[in-house]
Amino acid sequence: MIALAVLRRLLVALATLAGVAIVVFVLLRVVPGDPVAMMISPGASAADIAALRAHYGLDGSLLSQFVVWLRYALRGDFGTSISLHRDVLSLLGERLPATLELATAALEFAVIVGGAVAIVGAMAGRTWLESVIDAADGLLLAIPDFVWALALVLAFGVVWPLLPLTGRVDPSVGAGMSTPFYFAESLLRLRFDVFFDLLKHLAMPTLALGLPLAAVIARVLKGALNEAMAQDYVLLARLKGMSEFRLVMQEALRNAIGPTLALTGVQFTFLIGGTVIIERIFAYPGIGNMAIEAVINRDLPLIQGLVLVFAVIFILINIAVDLLVALFNPKLRYA
Repeated sequence: MIALAVLRRLLVALATLAGVAIVVFVLLRVVPGDPVAMMISPGASAADIAALRAHYGLDGSLLSQFVVWLRYALRGDFGTSISLHRDVLSLLGERLPATLELATAALEFAVIVGGAVAIVGAMAGRTWLESVIDAADGLLLAIPDFVWALALVLAFGVVWPLLPLTGRVDPSVGAGMSTPFYFAESLLRLRFDVFFDLLKHLAMPTLALGLPLAAVIARVLKGALNEAMAQDYVLLARLKGMSEFRLVMQEALRNAIGPTLALTGVQFTFLIGGTVIIERIFAYPGIGNMAIEAVINRDLPLIQGLVLVFAVIFILINIAVDLLVALFNPKLRYA
């Protein structure tokens, strides 16, 4: 049954990916603006323009362009970037690890901080501490990630210049890594200089992305914990003399983690989308920053590749979350 559920989700994922590819391809070619017109020099002849259009496959009908692009995309060839004059797949391979590192760091921060706040709030009960936690949670939810980014830049980059404002890691340090996954490689090779330099560069973007998500996790998990704490089995454990901390951690948390995990997965997809603005503010070299440049330059092959990468990430996250929720809730395994 589980295998059939996974197969069904994979088929739905393929259909979704195909729909995304069609919609993006059509939209990019019906919106105003000609990428070739942005590349040619003022004195270019009509023959030069036609040759350039043919070089990027923009001289055929919409259907023929899509068929050609799809045939090459299925083989892993997303074409050549119009603005950067490089293979799109290689560009994505260089930039994607940076975005994944940033998103993963923000998720880990949000889970740790949000989970800890939720547990403290559930243990506090109806006291002044719970009111303070709820007020702080509401404040974090009301402020979007890009406002946090600007505030952090002002605080720790201008007023107290403690952290680097831009970039991912110093080029001289990054050159010592053989792969674009600096975090993992620096730990495996015990290059703690690279690791701590990465932490300094990641600190502000991670906080900007992670603070709103931490507030969401804290609110949802705290509500689920309070609901679980009112169940009969928890009341029975309390009558047996179990401490409040053990009640929360051993009894309530197990049943409260399911809905929180589902919401966290959904919010994680929004978090990856939020990297577009955050990477732009901090000049972070990920696919989000590259996406803005691609849109500005009307780089059709690069935009199509970026959208497909985002779509694949979102689909994989949703599938993984569904499977994890099913593991924590046996009733859903055969749904």
